[in-house]
Amino acid sequence: MRSPRVLVLDDEPQLRTFVKESLSVSGYDASVAGDPAVALERMASSFFDLALCDLCMPGANGIDFLKEVTALFPETGVVLMSGVHDLGLAVEAMRLGALDYISKPFTPDQLESVVAGALRRMKERTAHNLHLKRLEQSLMERGIELTRTLSDASEGTLNTLVAALDVREHETEAHSRRVGEYALHLAEAMGITGGEQDAIRKGALLHDIGKIGIADRILLKPAKLTPEEWVDMRRHPEIGYWILTGSRELQAASEIVLSHHERWDGTGYPHHLKGTEIPLGARIFSVVDTFDALTSDRPYHCGESYEIARCEIEKNAGTQFDPFVVEHFLRVAPAVWQDIRSRIIVDGARSPGLPSYAATA
Repeated sequence: MRSPRVLVLDDEPQLRTFVKESLSVSGYDASVAGDPAVALERMASSFFDLALCDLCMPGANGIDFLKEVTALFPETGVVLMSGVHDLGLAVEAMRLGALDYISKPFTPDQLESVVAGALRRMKERTAHNLHLKRLEQSLMERGIELTRTLSDASEGTLNTLVAALDVREHETEAHSRRVGEYALHLAEAMGITGGEQDAIRKGALLHDIGKIGIADRILLKPAKLTPEEWVDMRRHPEIGYWILTGSRELQAASEIVLSHHERWDGTGYPHHLKGTEIPLGARIFSVVDTFDALTSDRPYHCGESYEIARCEIEKNAGTQFDPFVVEHFLRVAPAVWQDIRSRIIVDGARSPGLPSYAATA
């Protein structure tokens, strides 16, 4: 197996030599360049897995180099190096596609760690892009063109995406539509209006769209999943995010999809966000999703009463749920939730009503 090829771009000869020698000791095939034009010429004539680029060079800008590499050589990852630690620049670089950011001076061990991590993330990024292409092909085979569908964020196309998942996982559409309407009402009760309210409803409606990318042997497995299978299943928030983030109209909703399994105490996934780090829409979704799961009939259990669901949600405020969101949920009269459920119609049939409960909260 060949050694990963790394191109080092820096205007300081000593730094270039230090980085090249450090990488060579770690088993990398390293080359150097003193200015962006030379670096781009070498990348045009020979493939590199990774480019390490100085952020500030005389007459040149590492951010501009990052943009060019991203556009011209998308299969090459970029790590930026800087003598000044600037968190704002680091965030901007990552937003534009950089795999990492390392501050000078650094040791050979620090350099090797950053390079190894960047190559690993580049491999994952490539796999994600390939997975998304395969997913798009799968959708097209079902008569759904992903790019065209996402460009039109109308009700019809959103329902088409949910229906595509429902072909594989029964009850998805009914559940998704219910939690979409529940989330909308709870957002209204919390005083959320306008575009944020709409994003919350769409995010709730599409929360499980990433399951389209999960293998049938895992998604439809009747038995308990193995630890390895759970790793794959827990990728669905990120897959859903990759699907939706390509649409400008669905970018806000995609953040809710990405975070819908995070928990208030930081024990959720995929990023272990805690408290208000979790988008508000995802915190709202978490409450109504649990409410719907508890009060709905499933193959493995009968729906619980409103009172039991209410107690369960109240008990988990501050651990699983945002206490502020729970407080507003508890203020909503249970008859409101029953009315929403009764209005959800799938395939011409009404969803089952909530198990009996008291008329007021």
